Amino acid sequence: MIVYHSNKSEFREDVFLSRIEEKILSKFIQKYGRSTSSSEITSWRESLRYMSGVLEDPNIPNECGVAIEYKVPQTSKRIDFILSGYGAQDNETAIIIELKQWTESTLTPKDGVVLTRFGKRLQEVSHPSYQAWAYASLIRDFNEYVYTNEISVIPCAYLHNYTDDGVITHPFYTEYLQKAPVFLKYDAEKLREFIKRYIRKGDQGKVIYSIDSGRIRPSKQLAEAVQSMLSGNPEFVMVDDQKLVYETAIFLQKKAFGSLEMIRENQVAESISSYIDQPFEYDSEKKQVLIVKGGPGTGKSVVAINLLGEFNYRRLLTLYVSKNAAPRAVYESKLTGLPRASRYRNLFKGSGAFIDTETNTFDVLIVDEAHRLNEKSGLYGNQGDHQIKEIINAARCSIFFIDEDQRVTLRDVGQNETIRRFALEQGAEVHESELSSQFRCDGSDGYITWLDQKLQIRETANEDLKESNPNYLFQVSDSVIALRDEIFRLNANNKARIVAGYCWNWVSKKNPDRYDIEFPDVGFSFKWNLETDGSLWIISPESVHEIGCIHTCQGLEVDHIGVIIGPDLLVRNGQVITNPEARARTDNSLKGWKKRAKTDPEGTRNLVDKVIKNTYRTLMTRGMKSCLVWSEDEETREWFRQGI
Repeated sequence: MIVYHSNKSEFREDVFLSRIEEKILSKFIQKYGRSTSSSEITSWRESLRYMSGVLEDPNIPNECGVAIEYKVPQTSKRIDFILSGYGAQDNETAIIIELKQWTESTLTPKDGVVLTRFGKRLQEVSHPSYQAWAYASLIRDFNEYVYTNEISVIPCAYLHNYTDDGVITHPFYTEYLQKAPVFLKYDAEKLREFIKRYIRKGDQGKVIYSIDSGRIRPSKQLAEAVQSMLSGNPEFVMVDDQKLVYETAIFLQKKAFGSLEMIRENQVAESISSYIDQPFEYDSEKKQVLIVKGGPGTGKSVVAINLLGEFNYRRLLTLYVSKNAAPRAVYESKLTGLPRASRYRNLFKGSGAFIDTETNTFDVLIVDEAHRLNEKSGLYGNQGDHQIKEIINAARCSIFFIDEDQRVTLRDVGQNETIRRFALEQGAEVHESELSSQFRCDGSDGYITWLDQKLQIRETANEDLKESNPNYLFQVSDSVIALRDEIFRLNANNKARIVAGYCWNWVSKKNPDRYDIEFPDVGFSFKWNLETDGSLWIISPESVHEIGCIHTCQGLEVDHIGVIIGPDLLVRNGQVITNPEARARTDNSLKGWKKRAKTDPEGTRNLVDKVIKNTYRTLMTRGMKSCLVWSEDEETREWFRQGI
């Protein structure tokens, strides 16, 4: 999706007449259904004035296409500026230009990461060359028109206010500077020559139009890439905040081991000392704890598995840890046939495996879905002290990926403040990072905020899904049969599934001839997935004929998800009402809520309400391309139809 699309001549006229930012803002509101920050509007006005000056060259054809704010495939990120045309061999070409108003930056010891000032504070961000290269890579990887027609996608960055101080062009960043050159304050002529090297003739925006209209290839799913990633192959290009979290985790692991010499090798120790105003020292005695917050689809598990592969490659004793068995089982199943498969399978452990582990036995523990951690371990929940405390004790460096809005049982205790408390008790340094960019649900933050509004989890003022995300399909089925048939139709590549709230008893466990979820009036009879496929339900070839639950899909994804909303969530007169009494007696997610309610009725009511809403939020964000929902209750169906 492109916000502004024109040619060089019209773009320069819009800048000259001081109307460029108004035009972009008008199109932005039309496309996204909302406005944007004053700082972004200012950046359009200032940066595009410089770009207009660069293009003031008769040898850059007036017919070149210009695109501003192009949405990167499968993400919520946008590219600042694209110029299109034909090269010397009449090859279709698009030049990506990442625009920055920076005036200063500082080296960091993290690969592809710099420190710069935003407002009154310094902030770590991706190096502009890394950012431009990553965006270009995603276009090459996921836009069918680009990879089918071998379109040349050339990235670079233009920091028009930045005087070269040896930082942004430091040899430490050579790898990315070669992939995407950076042009600074006095480099306008160099940028012109760069553009003319790749674009010789105008195309009237044809290339940009073709890219924008190109079908987006389905993004690869994490489960399919685990085998390759653990073998050291980078399957996913990490963008912006993903890259920052990844490099921060590697940095903290080095810090926990006192690897000062690794920083000296990169010749940046002096700069590090200067930006923190004190000598930079590694303390090999202190544990390091990193808390990474991120909503559904922000890439928590992608970063976690990337780190597992990287630390394993470095021969560090590292484990991937999760309370939920489903992700572990799915990832392990993908390792079949890999050399040393048994060794790799041993990298995946449950969260209750560290009860008796000695201090610092492991170099790194990577805890995915940390919001699902429990206090006690064991079959009956009566073993150990506290899972968070045990994990931090067991490793020199612990990394917790957490989304408190995905706590879906009363026993889930993984919270930021709890992790921080146990870390400080053990003398650890605590660091926090955040993943905010959306990589699921067609890369739309708009869908997530709309869903939060509809489920009344939080007020987001996002009432219209079509305006906030026109490309993601959210559909309310007229009947449970219609939902079933559509999911069956979409399951051609085994990537569509039906899930439901846990409101139907698991009767087939004791009697295999019976069905669990039935609507006999319309001939709908299905079983829960728990017995046949168990934790591998989401990838088993025939499991589209079974219904999944929160326990077998959390942390995983498919292309298309169908969600049956049970009577534990209803809408009455515009209010979303949750009813724990409607949960199945075979579900333990809310076990003990009645007992709790006797001593703390209001607190229990709020917690139960949150768990039920979080459950449906999680179910409704498992689909990368679409989500279909159905409720037996007509008023509830109508509520979800509003705004789509």
